[in-house]
Amino acid sequence: MKHKLQKFGLLSAGAALGVVISLSFTAVAEKDTGGNPLPVDELRAFTTVFGLIKQNYVEPVEDKKLITEAIKGMVSGLDPHSSYLDADSFKDLQESTQGEFGGLGLEVNMEDGLVRIVSPIEDTPAYKAGIKAGDFIMKIDDTPVQGIALNEAVSKMRGKPGTTVTLTILRKGEGKPLVFPLKRAVIKTQSVKSKLAEPGYGYIRVTQFQEHTTENVAQAIEKLYKDNKAPLKGIVLDLRNDPGGLLNGAVGVAAAFLPKDSLVVYTEGRTADAKIKLSATKENYLRPGSKGDYFASTPKEVKTVPLVVLVNGGSASASEIVAGALQDQKRALIVGTQTFGKGSVQTILPIDEKSALKLTTARYFTPGGRSIQAKGITPDIEVQEATVNGVEANSFMLREADLEHHLNNPTDKNAGKDKASKPEVKVEKPVVKPPVKTNASDPDAENAPRELVSKSDYQLQQAFSVLKVQQLLLQKQAAPAPTKETATK
Repeated sequence: MKHKLQKFGLLSAGAALGVVISLSFTAVAEKDTGGNPLPVDELRAFTTVFGLIKQNYVEPVEDKKLITEAIKGMVSGLDPHSSYLDADSFKDLQESTQGEFGGLGLEVNMEDGLVRIVSPIEDTPAYKAGIKAGDFIMKIDDTPVQGIALNEAVSKMRGKPGTTVTLTILRKGEGKPLVFPLKRAVIKTQSVKSKLAEPGYGYIRVTQFQEHTTENVAQAIEKLYKDNKAPLKGIVLDLRNDPGGLLNGAVGVAAAFLPKDSLVVYTEGRTADAKIKLSATKENYLRPGSKGDYFASTPKEVKTVPLVVLVNGGSASASEIVAGALQDQKRALIVGTQTFGKGSVQTILPIDEKSALKLTTARYFTPGGRSIQAKGITPDIEVQEATVNGVEANSFMLREADLEHHLNNPTDKNAGKDKASKPEVKVEKPVVKPPVKTNASDPDAENAPRELVSKSDYQLQQAFSVLKVQQLLLQKQAAPAPTKETATK
């Protein structure tokens, strides 16, 4: 089981730009191809094209370049998350697993020939400059992004810490491109932040799922209870703009609030290795070499305390696993907006010491059997994000379903091919709309670094309101029924 868990360690929405794609990987033994014959006619066409290029292209081209580009094209045509990792890309991906890397602090993807921002990472140069989820990068310094490969765009944005790079950004609602001069940095991301928002109510923010995220969440829970000096009345778990990360981190964060052995997620793929079930047990979230249980000292009340999970369109992959598990297990209310919808698992398959294949090998499902792929998690209470001059903050945000070659959703009734698919029960969800800010006194205030628990964070304040309503209902249920004598007085 641990071997399988390590293989399925990569759960993230985009490609790495000094960013938060994290993984655990193991060497994968060669597998029998099943005796399928090679497609001779197609291979003959490939060799013909190869020869024509070598003979007729305007400039000489090395064989290695042609073969490498052919491999890249073959893999990238499968789905948005599979890719061939050359020596540089493979090295960058391995380095990013530790939560420390060089770059700007962006989670990115390629869409319509432009680099799309999936999410800026908090406390990084890109985040502090005001780059937002849903922005498109039009130029890197003086180089237009249109037409170049994602890995090439990423390499142009990387560089020695302290040096500068200028990004030209397209943003919905802006009449002209925005220019952001950024200074590269070695980014050490703190994946978990917490605060006692007010007496009785705790706040935990997970920005991405890294190697130490589970134990950091356990420490945050212990500190919140210690600071409050009494059992908490409620907790908000904020997963907004969390693009994903390690699968065992997702299992661990869900396990913090679920009863032991509760199912968190399962995966389905073509091979036996791709079919796994992961429950809330320490074997499924402890890092190799760890002893004991991260949650051994956390108060038992955390398993039943009222819980709200806050999500939005930038919540992807591992974030959706946590939200889906807590929703299906009736453990939390999900508040916010529809999530990204990345329900596929990528396995890192080493080719040699310097290169590897990042290949989509499975879909994951919530405990209730839902596939999140190209659909996302629908909140129990929809709370829209704040608007400025009537324009939604993330109105330009694309989701998995918008990406070219995305996998379908096998449990979606519209797919029409899955006999086991259950009919969807439509329930009207309560929707809370924020006030429209028509005249912002400070045009740059929107780009200022956000306080951890801000009074101006509309979605967060609504999440706390939901917790307080839950607390009132619990108090009402616990109150003794009036006796006949008191009822007649």
